[in-house]
Amino acid sequence: MKIAVLMGGTSAEREVSLASGQAVVKALRERGHDVRTIDTARGFVPPEREGELLPEGVHSAPPSDTEQALELMQLASVPELREADVAFLALHGGTGEDGTIQALLQTAGIRYTGSGALGSGIAMDKDVTKRLLRDSQVPTLPWRVARAPDFSYDQDTIEDLIGFPLIVKPSKQGSSVGLFVVQEPDQLADAVRQASQFDTEVMIERYAKGRELTVSIIGDQALPPVEIRPKKGIYDYHSKYTPGMTEYLCPAPLEEEVVAQMQAYALRAFRVLKLRGYGRIDFILAKEQLFCLEANTLPGMTATSLFPKAAAAHGIDFPELCDRIVRMAAG
Repeated sequence: MKIAVLMGGTSAEREVSLASGQAVVKALRERGHDVRTIDTARGFVPPEREGELLPEGVHSAPPSDTEQALELMQLASVPELREADVAFLALHGGTGEDGTIQALLQTAGIRYTGSGALGSGIAMDKDVTKRLLRDSQVPTLPWRVARAPDFSYDQDTIEDLIGFPLIVKPSKQGSSVGLFVVQEPDQLADAVRQASQFDTEVMIERYAKGRELTVSIIGDQALPPVEIRPKKGIYDYHSKYTPGMTEYLCPAPLEEEVVAQMQAYALRAFRVLKLRGYGRIDFILAKEQLFCLEANTLPGMTATSLFPKAAAAHGIDFPELCDRIVRMAAG
């Protein structure tokens, strides 16, 4: 099968996407597919130059701004993409995950992996996601949103509804970019200001100390949950992409009843958010109560990523996992 792997882009998760994309390219070639690499910020990358994309691996801080990206309409006309049977989206954040590129590919008649434009846009917006979770009886933590241009919020409501400590994060970013734990009221304004550099909406959410867990989904099947144990502080960008900073347990050591409930919540969230193909739903188990945090429509596919770990625990190795994702998209 001819496959174009889309990666990179210009979001704050560019380097993570490049790492995911290179792993996917290697895996699909192992399965015998004819694979082409496309950096959505640059265009087609010849095989002899693929090693230049991420020579030193993912850094332990979000990458800085990149050069001017290829216009989206130019992307749709790249021959290696137009000729592909399927586009494998190894993109994270920005237009790669918010439904923009999904809509472009759909309009161009190009099959692609993962959720459609609507589901991608919904899941990228943490505020909309939490509203739908709440309405479908999937428990989620209390929150409020501060919006541009002034990012104002009511201090009394924050203290009464959410309390301290709390989490501040961009509403439409991933990989924990721009995430802060705020311990005291006088720290809140500065955290909102810093998070606002990444988005026009900033979420202020109750901080629940507990066990961080995630459930991956492929097709209509929930995979074994993974437990995430950062060695220092919270599971932020640094903890995710610095080797040795986080311990992963898969399957997570949980009672069967907890696993069953979390998988049921994950599948319900997956459906109500209109997702398809594959994805990952994140939870926290605090004082024996599960709370759904967010959904990831294009989960990471790096060596330390959670989705491949869950698949491996279910007996699906990485090349087979990539192959299954492609074949679901191909119909």
